[in-house]
Amino acid sequence: MSTFTSIPDAQAATCTEALPADSRPADGRPADGRPADGRPLYRQLADQYRRAIDNGVLRPGDRMPSMRAFMQRHGVSLATATESYRTLERAALIDARPRAGYFVRARQAAALPAATEPDLAVVPGAAQFVGIHSAISAIVSKFQRYPDALNLGGATASPDLYPTDALQKAALRALRRRPTLLTAAGPDQGDPELRAIIARRALDAGIQIGMDDVIMTHGGIEAVNLALRAVTQPGDTVAVESPCFFGLLQVLESLGLRALEIPASPTTGIAIEALAFALQTHPDVKAVVVVPNLQNPLGSVMPDTHKAQLVELCARAGIPLIEDDPYRELSDAAQSPRSLKAWDTDGTVIHCTSFNKTLAPGMRVGWINGGRWHPRIGMLKFAQSRHNEQLSQVVLAEFLETNAYERHLRRLRDRLRIQRERMAAAIAASFPEGTRFTPPGGGMFFWIELPRDVSSAAFFDAALDEGIRLMPGTVFSNAGRFDHFIRLSCPSTDLDQADDAVRRLGRLAAQRLAHARTP
Repeated sequence: MSTFTSIPDAQAATCTEALPADSRPADGRPADGRPADGRPLYRQLADQYRRAIDNGVLRPGDRMPSMRAFMQRHGVSLATATESYRTLERAALIDARPRAGYFVRARQAAALPAATEPDLAVVPGAAQFVGIHSAISAIVSKFQRYPDALNLGGATASPDLYPTDALQKAALRALRRRPTLLTAAGPDQGDPELRAIIARRALDAGIQIGMDDVIMTHGGIEAVNLALRAVTQPGDTVAVESPCFFGLLQVLESLGLRALEIPASPTTGIAIEALAFALQTHPDVKAVVVVPNLQNPLGSVMPDTHKAQLVELCARAGIPLIEDDPYRELSDAAQSPRSLKAWDTDGTVIHCTSFNKTLAPGMRVGWINGGRWHPRIGMLKFAQSRHNEQLSQVVLAEFLETNAYERHLRRLRDRLRIQRERMAAAIAASFPEGTRFTPPGGGMFFWIELPRDVSSAAFFDAALDEGIRLMPGTVFSNAGRFDHFIRLSCPSTDLDQADDAVRRLGRLAAQRLAHARTP
């Protein structure tokens, strides 16, 4: 690594020349403003340096231009230069060194092998009445005995990664404008302004709906609950991914439904061939539930071809396809992945999502489009919980109507990517031989395959004694699978603390592996 190498003029020129001509004044330097494509100039400049780093023009250890040199080279203000460097820093591409300046960061690739792909030759087992609730209750009870444990088992980001101040100010403005928000009953389907905004934003996911096609819910879990109640009866069978989010297994249990587990890939999601075979051999399947984008716990994103095949398969079989899609906007992809609903032509897909993961876990604001079951879902919503609390909806509508949400999402994705990269490097360096995992392309989860001799249930208990929370793989299946898997999340913004916790978990896994293999 060339620790104190400055960027040669030729390399800097490469970065500058890559800028579009319409962002430079007559002397060849970029104008300090907003380029014609609508993006702020600081992002345009950051992207040029990002490409230079990706292409090897700028190498690990190269010194970036000083702020003064950057301003002179590109003809920009201090604010633009500072924000350009902050963008690169949030993306873990450069580091600031005290009294030395900014340097291109060495990228650390995870050295562990990818997670094992499911064996598609294994025939899905018999559908089972779900009995996972007692296992979840036991874990929650243990969590409560360790209130100060570092939480690497959660499913939301750290509170300081969400726009707390902006949401508080929006709430105060909303109450001043509409003082009866807390005392007047709201519309049954939800706030009309918010539903109209959601319908417009749904176009980004490939979904074409109107505001009357949106029903607000208490988070995404109520949306899934309503969808299942609309299309099943107690005793019915529902096909789910395996591994599967344990919250869904709890919902199935509460509704008296059977779970038929279909293997899912850590890279492409639910196995379409296995599902097709299961639908032939289990004619009593009444619904399919999937998380197509950044699946929990795998972190997989279904390719578009798989999404189209899945929708076609369910439509041909006449089976409702329930899409739980709360993580889509946390993808690192240049263009967010599309939802399954984008391929729906006859109302087969029931789309469920929320803002719990992306914006405000405390608000519990979700929504559902019920496809051809939409009217029935509306009546079930009224019977189950009536209208949603309206203040959160009005606040959310104001936030979504501006560019504030997009700016927040960019910051959140950048920060989560830095946290994942740090955690992936720590896992690769600390966990014992035989550990496997596939780093996801967004979100906050790692699905880690431990050596087979390490029990995740025992590992969970030992980690709690170390003051660390995680989720054992046993709760992600009702069929006794995944005993040597764990789910880690990266919600902590204290990266050094998280690194230390991962190193301790790695040592703990090595100890338990050695103990298990001792005669």
